[in-house]
Amino acid sequence: MASLAWLLIPLFAAVGAAIWGSWAARDRTSGDISELAGYARFREAMGKAEQTRAKADAHSGSGSDAV
Repeated sequence: MASLAWLLIPLFAAVGAAIWGSWAARDRTSGDISELAGYARFREAMGKAEQTRAKADAHSGSGSDAV
């Protein structure tokens, strides 16, 4: 009976390794589309903020290096 227990340990390890291997090799490209869209929105918002800041500097006439 003890030898059967020692044979089950590598069996469970192999099954665990197979489960982990299939999980690690899964296809994770489905989330990339939403992440790229979010990054595009972020860049657009940062561009608008930069344009707003440039307009404010141009109207105030002080420039960005004024103290």
